[in-house]
Amino acid sequence: MKIFIDTNIFLDLILKREFYKEAMLLFNAIEKRMFAGYIADITVLNIDYIAKKQIKDIRAFLNVVNKTFIINGATNDIVQKALNIKNNDLEDNLQYLIAKENGCTLIITNDKNFYAKDIDILSSLEFKEKYL
Repeated sequence: MKIFIDTNIFLDLILKREFYKEAMLLFNAIEKRMFAGYIADITVLNIDYIAKKQIKDIRAFLNVVNKTFIINGATNDIVQKALNIKNNDLEDNLQYLIAKENGCTLIITNDKNFYAKDIDILSSLEFKEKYL
């Protein structure tokens, strides 16, 4: 199964936030190739920007992410489609469209307002309960 992982799942993991354990289980399942994990290129940049303020060697973690996940970027066409979605969160729009473009059937996010018109969404807790 192709699953798309929202940035907040990685931040839960490395910053040890509320859903740390669920994020770890998900990350491990993808690392073991139980699922194909997809992310947007902006996820790597966002992790670096947000986490390096609190984590000294964030690059080591990003190297693991780079080896474990399939990373895709937005094209001009995807950006235009994201701008046309009637939703104020452009990052969510881009991630949704990248997931759709890559045939992902599920998006894992702990963002209750994440936009996804025709892809199922589960929180990391719901994913753990259903698949792990």
